[in-house]
Parts: sequence; C-alpha cells; structure tokens
Amino acid sequence: MSITAEKKQELIKEHGRAKDDTGSPEVQVAILTERITNLTEHFKTHAKDNHSRRGLLMLVNKRRSLLDYLKREDAQRYSDLIAKLGLRK
Repeated sequence: MSITAEKKQELIKEHGRAKDDTGSPEVQVAILTERITNLTEHFKTHAKDNHSRRGLLMLVNKRRSLLDYLKREDAQRYSDLIAKLGLRK
C-alpha cells in the first residue's frame, strides 16, 4: 500500500522544482496521488477494510488542501500539475 523508495525518488525527480526538492506542493501532490492510486487498487480486493479507508480519506483531503494552496498561489503551476497527473478529468 505504501510506495517504494525508488518510486518516491522517481516522483521527486520528475515533479521537483530543484534537484533535491521534496517539499514543494508539486512533489507532495504527486506522492499522495501515487499512494491514493495504490490504496484504490487495494480496495478492489479488500472492500471491507475500513481502517485503510479512513487513511485514504485523509490522503485525499491532504491532497485537496495542497492543490487549493497551489491554485491560490500560482494558477499556472496548478494547471500544469493537474494535467501532468491526470486529475480533474
């Protein structure tokens, strides 16, 4: 359900604004999106796992907050990110 260190480094490299950028909203949203995707796959086989469902809801809320912040601060970065990650279809 969690992501591997290699996958996390790949996401940081792809979405980071600098070489070792781990704190920018783009990187945080990309990592949260990967974790949300993994949990969504988990629920296809474990439909009654309500403890993990609570964690999923917290991840979705955190991602929403970060996206709201990014949209408020820099709308161009926000639109680039959602296009890159395939959100808001």
